[in-house]
Amino acid sequence: MIDQTLQKYFQYTKKTLIISTLTALAVGCGQQTASNEQEIEFWTMQLQPKFTPYFNQLNQNFQEKNPGYDILWVDIPWNAMESRILTAVSARNAPDVVNLNPDFASQLASRNAWLNLAEEISSEIQAQYLPKIWLANQIEVCQGENDCVNSTFGIPWYLTTTVTVYNKNLLEQAGVNQPPATFEELAQVAKQVKDATGKYAFFATFVPTDSNEVLQSLVQMGVTLLDEEGKAGFNTPEGEKAFSFWVDLYNQGLLPPEVFTQGHRHGVELYQAGESAILGTGAEFLNAIATNAPTIYEQSAVAPQITGNSGKTSVSVMNLVIPRDSNNPQKAINYALYVTNSENQLNFAQEANVLPSNTNAIARYIENLESETQENTLFEARKISAMQLDSAEVLIPPSPNINQLKRIIYENLTSAMLGEKTVQQALNDAQTQWDNLE
Repeated sequence: MIDQTLQKYFQYTKKTLIISTLTALAVGCGQQTASNEQEIEFWTMQLQPKFTPYFNQLNQNFQEKNPGYDILWVDIPWNAMESRILTAVSARNAPDVVNLNPDFASQLASRNAWLNLAEEISSEIQAQYLPKIWLANQIEVCQGENDCVNSTFGIPWYLTTTVTVYNKNLLEQAGVNQPPATFEELAQVAKQVKDATGKYAFFATFVPTDSNEVLQSLVQMGVTLLDEEGKAGFNTPEGEKAFSFWVDLYNQGLLPPEVFTQGHRHGVELYQAGESAILGTGAEFLNAIATNAPTIYEQSAVAPQITGNSGKTSVSVMNLVIPRDSNNPQKAINYALYVTNSENQLNFAQEANVLPSNTNAIARYIENLESETQENTLFEARKISAMQLDSAEVLIPPSPNINQLKRIIYENLTSAMLGEKTVQQALNDAQTQWDNLE
């Protein structure tokens, strides 16, 4: 659901649809298809069938409390959501409420596709959500050269923070007593594990269409991705040091060669096969490891997220956005606020092993954790994940071109890792490509 790899077909389709969608939004062409004004169409991303009972009950409760509302819930496969919503927005036939992450939502937010929720939702209600998470859903929207406003395009829903899952047996074989807490420690552990076991300590993907993990690591190492004017901010001594970290790891043979061709899923498979010692993932994936690799799960423990000298901890966010062309904007907002209220966020977070973004819900979530007596790896992961929220933030700035930024940085960093460029040349080229991006 978060940071998944898009298939090649959808990469092509998405590019084509973005062009047509933005053209339609710019010129105002097309008419919205008439729909039932009593009906709220709600799209989620790959939550069926696991959460079908939850949403059926949620929607039934809402309809009982709000006569005159009919909820049509549509669940979209994760690898189809971007193309489907682009098509719907382009055709002026978008659903009323959509579950998206900030990276993709910001692409259309810059073209005024979503309601500016700062204008629609009171400051009192806004204050019910974690401040850093609410602010992460803002982007500058310009109608003309001197007509720009900060638009809030999403209501925060559920969150995940990465935890470090590690194989105790492999680290013990390498003489490592504690899992690494920083990237500097990670580099040392990677060498010890490789020397002692012949295996890799961890896997990170440099595939531009996959995980944001490496891009986030640059920020955690003190790199500013974009300056206040949106220009490249990464060609600095901090940027050179961060690029060199990954180049040195690869040159020492401490990263698998498939980091350039395989996505985050491959890292999960390596860990489950006992071929790597450390995996950064969300607490919600511990159950999958227990099911797929019970022996490895028994050897596993968890620790806080690995970070850099900035001390920053990343958080992934799922939002609800309201298309500007909704036939029922106020009803859509009312429903979205119901889905994300304290009680419903807490219920969903506990069922899905994710975190709420509502301040009251997260306080109750932590209270519930502290009152539980169970002691197992999943419970510990949930506790660590929740405690990290105090310092967690969205590390990748909302930008309509964020995917291009990731591609430019990953491709130039890959060239440096393969010895095709020096680190400084890779930084220079990345800066030039970004600043000249049209």
